[in-house]
Amino acid sequence: MAKPVRAWQRMLSGRRLDLLDPTPVDIEIEDIAHGLAFVARWNGQTKGDFAYSVAEHSLLVEEIFGRMQPGAATKWRLAALLHDAPEYVIGDMISPVKAAVGPNYGALDERLTAAIHLRFGLPAQIPATVKKQIKKADKVSAWLEATQIAGFSVAESNRFFGKPKPELIDGLTLHLRPPVEVRRAFTLRHATLLQGL
Repeated sequence: MAKPVRAWQRMLSGRRLDLLDPTPVDIEIEDIAHGLAFVARWNGQTKGDFAYSVAEHSLLVEEIFGRMQPGAATKWRLAALLHDAPEYVIGDMISPVKAAVGPNYGALDERLTAAIHLRFGLPAQIPATVKKQIKKADKVSAWLEATQIAGFSVAESNRFFGKPKPELIDGLTLHLRPPVEVRRAFTLRHATLLQGL
């Protein structure tokens, strides 16, 4: 008889997160912040002494989302901060790899996202209009990352991610930080947004 395959991961908090059937009670923000602070965007192919982490990216997306939607409810800003939260256990795959892996990656991401949202008081699935707005902020973030730290020209970035409005990127310069600093900033921003719900 074949031994069942283990589908859970032990978190630093001591929680066991079942990746096939995640539940909100097994999700802690400290685990998310820690994991995202150590997951590199762009497969680590960025300039600087530290990897540009998914946690840093998430903070930037939430800020850009706030610029794009200044009247947005706090819960949607929280959704923007958590838009890549599942990557704390499944990692960050660049778009070409996601396309090669196929729909199973998307299904896993959706299950984890729903559990994370429920854990922090958001609906399991956010409205399509809000999701679309967060995706626009994500593309602006990708443009900034591509031009500032990932070696893309402005012309390439405009072609792949769209040319952002100047007011959305005004004053946004990426600074790579050690994971411990990014983890702290992510956790603090999460706490601030939760207080505003």
